Amino acid sequence: MAIDPDRLFKPITIAVLTVSDTRTAENDTSGDILAERIKAAGHHLGERAIIRDDAGAVAAKLGDWIADQAIDAVVTTGGTGLTGRDVTPEALDRVKDKDIPGFGELFRWLSYKSIGTSTVQSRACAVVARGTYIFALPGSNGAVRDGWDGILAEQLDSRNRPCNFVELMPRLREV
Repeated sequence: MAIDPDRLFKPITIAVLTVSDTRTAENDTSGDILAERIKAAGHHLGERAIIRDDAGAVAAKLGDWIADQAIDAVVTTGGTGLTGRDVTPEALDRVKDKDIPGFGELFRWLSYKSIGTSTVQSRACAVVARGTYIFALPGSNGAVRDGWDGILAEQLDSRNRPCNFVELMPRLREV
């Protein structure tokens, strides 16, 4: 990470969505890790929710946050695997304007260092939806750490050089 000390840090507001049939507020450790890292980085934790593995319900919650001008980005955890109940990428397809293919590619490259070829079972992905970034991470604690520490911490820091997601935010709704 190349932080430019002459640039001002601009905190953004990030919502966290856990997609799971089994997680609750009491055992959502991956959501806890994300919330802690968001706050530790100096950003605002906008909202946090847990939604069952249902593409329509996930897309509806994402739609609410996309419509909320106070939410700049959403990070989801869970639902990115290959089973029939894993539907987070399909939910993102329902709300997206543009894919960010490099996010999933880089995530799997980073994840390979931790879990080897098992990373091919991840459908981690990211999109832009009506000016809001949405990043979908797998539900494991290790995957959340890989995604935040290896990608999002830098790309959501306005001081990161040569470029970052935050500096693009004012232009995401251009036509």
